[in-house]
Amino acid sequence: MQRVSVPFPEAPARRVVISGLGVTSPIGCTIADFQTSLLEGRSGIGELPGAGDAGPRFGGRIGDFTGHINDFGELPARLRKQLRKSLKVMNRETQLAVAATQSAIRDCGLDESAIDPERTGVSFGAGYVAIQPEDFLHGVEKCRTDEGTADLDRWGEDGLGEVQPLWLLTCLPNMPGCYIAMYNDLQGPNNTITLGDGGATLALAEAAHMIRDDLADLMIVGGCGNNLDSCSLMHVLLDEDLAEGATEPHRILRPFDRDRTGGLPAEGAAAFVLESYESAIRRGATIYGEFLGAGSSAVMEGRTPLRAAAMTNAARAALRSAGCAPENIGHIQAHGLSSRRVDADEAAAIRTIFGEAADHVPVTSAKSYFGNASAGSDAMELAAGLLALRNRKLFPVLNCNHVDADCPINPVRDNDADAGASFLKLSVTPQGQAAAIVIREAA
Repeated sequence: MQRVSVPFPEAPARRVVISGLGVTSPIGCTIADFQTSLLEGRSGIGELPGAGDAGPRFGGRIGDFTGHINDFGELPARLRKQLRKSLKVMNRETQLAVAATQSAIRDCGLDESAIDPERTGVSFGAGYVAIQPEDFLHGVEKCRTDEGTADLDRWGEDGLGEVQPLWLLTCLPNMPGCYIAMYNDLQGPNNTITLGDGGATLALAEAAHMIRDDLADLMIVGGCGNNLDSCSLMHVLLDEDLAEGATEPHRILRPFDRDRTGGLPAEGAAAFVLESYESAIRRGATIYGEFLGAGSSAVMEGRTPLRAAAMTNAARAALRSAGCAPENIGHIQAHGLSSRRVDADEAAAIRTIFGEAADHVPVTSAKSYFGNASAGSDAMELAAGLLALRNRKLFPVLNCNHVDADCPINPVRDNDADAGASFLKLSVTPQGQAAAIVIREAA
């Protein structure tokens, strides 16, 4: 079957484009390194420090990001000073988000003096930001009895004073958006979408509508996540299918492959600058892509999530919102978790939407490179799709050597696939909430 190009409908009155991009990921903390890793098939999966019997041995960790001020790139002196003072009260995912955001702001080439603070906002995706048990370690020790147990009746008098006074600010999901707005004096709309794996997709959609509705001129968008800390990892162990068996780290993740055994946890973030098409053209900005539409859905049968139905609904809503048909889509950025159940559900959704064309439309999965970092992976996948679109070159799904019969789709397995002029991005949470977005080249 030959794929044919179908023209897109007329664009809306106020077009919204992505003109800045930044990443802090297990496969690179610059756009160049991130893209090179994808095109060269370079995995970011490695052995986790201190891995034991209770959790996975491998995951997607950013080894060269320590949280030191130098990890945040070139910053104005004022911002560098402010940021250095606040690092000690930032959790890991907030640091990753701020670093990605500052990279995106630099990348978009917008002069700080040209930003209208009241017309510039933040929309960020996040997941469950866990309390860290070590924050309470010294307090619990103060309440320890001779028998080795903790006497919680003594907590108020003996233990509470040992807890860092601002500890609560390290575990709120809206803190990335808060710090990003505060450091950059962004006084416009500000919201956090706490949908985990679909948070960045819907954060971008909300930001685009803010610009379309003339509620903002510029929006900072992104997603961050850290599934490697102890409490978040416990949720992953409860909610997700993790890979089994010991093998070479870079061969573990294999979305849609018949031998896949599960996913792996990760950390990471990506951020974007959104503005009107006219504004980007006027200042000669690099345009990575144009937002067309988005959708979301959740379908339950009792307490059981029907992921295939939810992803189908979300994708159809996104296509409807974009005013286009499946034939318009150049490729699919899949959720691609490497789970036997979730991959099959996603493939079923793609098959339902595209019909026989699912045999031909290219499908890729960036998670095969870095694992699942909740909203962070959602954002990094968007970044991967935008770079593929800009270069018209798709990256392969790692380790998908034998496509599972339960996944009747067309995973990309080499570097020869054309990304086309648009993509559909899919995501779904362990609880079955699905999100989808349509992005195209800005003609």
